[in-house]
Amino acid sequence: RHVFLDPNPDAAASFAERRRLFGLPRSSWGDYNPELVSPGGGVFSRTLKSIEITPEVAAALDIDRHVTSMTPDELIRAAVKAPVDLLWNGGIGTYVKAQTETNADVGDKANDRIRINGSDLRCKVVGEGGNLGMTQLGRVEAARHGVRLNTDAIDNSAGVDTSDHEVNIKILLGLAVSAGDLTEKQRNVQLASMTDEVAALVLRDNYFQTQLLSTTGRIAPALLDAQARFIQYLEKQGRLNRWIEFLPPDEAIEVRRAAGTGLTSPEAAVLFAYSKMWLYDEMLASTLPDDPWVATALARYFPGALAKSYLATMDRHPLKREIIATHVINSMLNRVGSTFVHRLMETTGAKPHEIVRAYLLSREIFGLVPLWVGIEALDNKAADALQASMLIDASGQLERATTWFLRSRRLADDMAATIAHFRPGFDALSARAAALLDVAERERVDAEVARLAAAGVPSALAVKVTMLPLLLASLDLAEVAGAAKKPVEAVAAIFFDVGNKLGLSWLQERIAALPGGAHWQILARSAMQDDLAGLQRSVTQEVVAGAGGATTAEKMIEAWQDRNRRPLERVAKLLAEVRAVREPDASMLSVVLREMRNLG
Repeated sequence: RHVFLDPNPDAAASFAERRRLFGLPRSSWGDYNPELVSPGGGVFSRTLKSIEITPEVAAALDIDRHVTSMTPDELIRAAVKAPVDLLWNGGIGTYVKAQTETNADVGDKANDRIRINGSDLRCKVVGEGGNLGMTQLGRVEAARHGVRLNTDAIDNSAGVDTSDHEVNIKILLGLAVSAGDLTEKQRNVQLASMTDEVAALVLRDNYFQTQLLSTTGRIAPALLDAQARFIQYLEKQGRLNRWIEFLPPDEAIEVRRAAGTGLTSPEAAVLFAYSKMWLYDEMLASTLPDDPWVATALARYFPGALAKSYLATMDRHPLKREIIATHVINSMLNRVGSTFVHRLMETTGAKPHEIVRAYLLSREIFGLVPLWVGIEALDNKAADALQASMLIDASGQLERATTWFLRSRRLADDMAATIAHFRPGFDALSARAAALLDVAERERVDAEVARLAAAGVPSALAVKVTMLPLLLASLDLAEVAGAAKKPVEAVAAIFFDVGNKLGLSWLQERIAALPGGAHWQILARSAMQDDLAGLQRSVTQEVVAGAGGATTAEKMIEAWQDRNRRPLERVAKLLAEVRAVREPDASMLSVVLREMRNLG
């Protein structure tokens, strides 16, 4: 009905006036006090034949200074194309399409005259407060022209999340009312009292969702192969029609791979949604939601006051399993992304629910939740790129730990007992791992900690982030120490000394640096990393088992070296040759690893 132009608004006065209009029984922009509009602006009916373009409006919307008037439709198009930070769509109608689409394809005839193409947008960010403000192809086109945006489903998901919480809370309190534990009046008071906490729970969940899309968007080209394979998998399962969802065909993916680009954020958002729906169904079909430790997620879904007062009632909630599955899947995929589970299915042969189980074990044992919280506390204090880098690195270590459990006999054990078994070893190693490093590795760690600290990362957090890859060894250490009935600290000294003497840290760095993001290249790197970790564990076991009368780590390793003199000489010779090469390739590293397998 109106075009409202306020080129240089007074924020406080504008807010107060908007609040006044909101409080009226009925209102429109025509009721806005014209005295509060900044010079050059105004509220104009869309029925006018033309609207004067003042210098202030021309400057705000970057309109040619020679243009003195526009029709309302022309002015709206100019506004949508303005070079602004944020284009916010909060209304009804589709205003942006792709060049490849016609207005008839869009199906919103009322806005045909004002619709533009995604490539015409000059804003930095699009926020979609309304639904269908852009076609999906229009979003993709805008994203490929540098605009930051997701989808309307992502931008509006907090509303859906709030509704879900409301319904599930009302069901829970309804059970309490039926049992006579709560009156209707008390129930209504309690509902109102939880407003802020529900909002905090919802915003937290949605913060993580958009954080994931932003973070993985930085490494979009590296993720393309895994995303393409996941798309194909979902298609074969009858779970996805990429044509309906406007995901690129295989041929287009090949073009992007050759160009070194990946999926845009709107495309990744669609795949993200499908990954959640697929994994939710897989989890419900399993017994994982019934696991006592996993079921503790039920209380975390609800506001704290309910968890304290109605824990027993929660167990009778008719949607108990669905809530647990939703909460666990959201909290997991918001951290590791859409392809994590499928990728591990391919590399380990594990079932989806087993991967979720292994992920949860790894997350708890390695204390990743407080680590993530520490990184997120740096919002607007450290560079976004630095935060993203730390989150991506932590996710990589989490994948390695998850893989360890998927290949371990411990996976089927009681989860609480498993966490209790491994957590002390992690804590013990965290306390003294730095002292177990050789000089070169210690210098590398110190340099990285200093780099992070200089960039604004608190020193304690910088140490945790830097040491995390080394602390993965705590899983192997706990197993070796348990079998040998020795303290973890004693076995750790042998474990790291073995790694130092064999140059395993250098090998690990070289393996991680191997090029290529294609499926088989990733598998090759993963296999070599597993071989390297297995080697260090087996050699440590051999040193401990063959200790004889030796009581110190140094004496135990000397005895092992005496038993393996010749194979150690061959390994040392090979390592010297490979170290002399500036960038050793996979074949060289594979040969070294094969030779190391003869140690024992």
